[in-house]
Order: sequence, then structure tokens, then C-alpha cells
Amino acid sequence: MKLLVAALASELDAFEDDLAGFERLVTGPGKLQATYALTRRLDDGGIDEIVVVGTAGSVDASVTGVHEVAAAIQHDVTDIDGIVGQHVSLPPRVETGGGTATIATGDHFVDDADAVASIRTLGATLVDMETYAYIWVAERFGVPITVLKAVSDSAQDDAITDWRSAVAACSVELRDDVRRRYGV
Repeated sequence: MKLLVAALASELDAFEDDLAGFERLVTGPGKLQATYALTRRLDDGGIDEIVVVGTAGSVDASVTGVHEVAAAIQHDVTDIDGIVGQHVSLPPRVETGGGTATIATGDHFVDDADAVASIRTLGATLVDMETYAYIWVAERFGVPITVLKAVSDSAQDDAITDWRSAVAACSVELRDDVRRRYGV
């Protein structure tokens, strides 16, 4: 069984409630909710692969569309030496084993130019609130994970308004990508 995961139900609007071979999980936004919900589900067993779908802000204007995430970093942590992106006890980077995009995860919605400039220096092209947690949990359980993110906004200026108007279209793009990849 594959586990179809999204942070918000709206990111799954274009998906059928009953998708053959998939179980659905909506975790809620942010790293803590993502970690909690995914851990609880994986602890019950029976999942062969995790497929995460969701929206992401772009920190590079040329990055649009759907991207498979290769790696995630945290943009909202600092270690004891003051190094941004380094956690005191977690790895600085977690990887999926596929994809090409690097995403920066943090527990706040990024919507300003200064935050985007800071995130760019960490080497990410996308930003979200859950992916690092999903990958980290999947690694703990030894379950393969694929993360697909549709760009919904530029993570600047009025990004929350852009996200609200784009989430439905992003869900359709993600549904098309899952259909192409998995034949369902």
C-alpha cells in the first residue's frame, strides 16, 4: 500500500477520495504536525511507499510547475555556533533518493523578500513547511518516499493571497503527475 500524504486537504482536492493502491493522510501544516501524523501512521505498518503531494513557494522566479524533491533542509533553525540551517541534533540535509529539487522547510509561511534572499543562500529553490519532517520520519521507518511539490507562489510580497488562489490549480497539476507516474 502507498500512503498519499498532504499537509492540507485542499492540496488533495483534485484527487479521488478512494485512489486504487493508495491510502490518504492529511497531516496538518508545519513540521510538528507532519512528524506526529506520519509517525503515528507508519507505526501501524503496512505502508510500502510514501507519496507526498503539496504546494511550495519558489525562491527562484524561473522555477515553476511540479518538481520532485531530492533533498530538504531547514531554514528556520540555528545551531549553537549560530549557523543558520544547522540544527543542534538533526542532520543539516535529508534526501529522498530521487528528484532534483532542494526544498527549505520552516514553521512559518514565507512571504517576504528578505526571507527569500536568506533561503537562497542555503541552496534551496523551493520552500514549504513540512517536507524535511516527512523525509526524516520516512528515513526512521525505512520507507521509500517521493515528494512532489507544485509551485504556488513566489514566497514574497502577497504570497498568501497567491497561494489561496493557486492551490486548486496546483492540486490538478499534482493529480496529473501522480496519474502519469503511478498509472492511477
